[in-house]
Amino acid sequence: MRYERRGRGEGRERRGFSRGFPPKPVEIGKEYDVEIQETSRRGEGITRIKGLVTFVPNTKPGDHVRIKITRISRRFAEAEVVGEAGAEEAEAEAEEEEEEIEEDEAE
Repeated sequence: MRYERRGRGEGRERRGFSRGFPPKPVEIGKEYDVEIQETSRRGEGITRIKGLVTFVPNTKPGDHVRIKITRISRRFAEAEVVGEAGAEEAEAEAEEEEEEIEEDEAE
């Protein structure tokens, strides 16, 4: 009787579990408006973007900030603060109000 030698993984069935990780919901360099929810053991703020844990240094729970993703790992991401959340919207509203005031003064 002759047995065939099988290579690694050949002839085995998959058991409904894959070794890979799903694609990440964030991209390096992309910016997000978030609220810091917790503090890590190292003192960094923690937020979750579509379930992915993201560490943000120099923040505390309750902070609303705009972050930029700097690193993506298998199970988490790291980011840096680039400003306050909604700062661009606030600036746009302020500009609109100034334009309205200028129009009213011109009339």
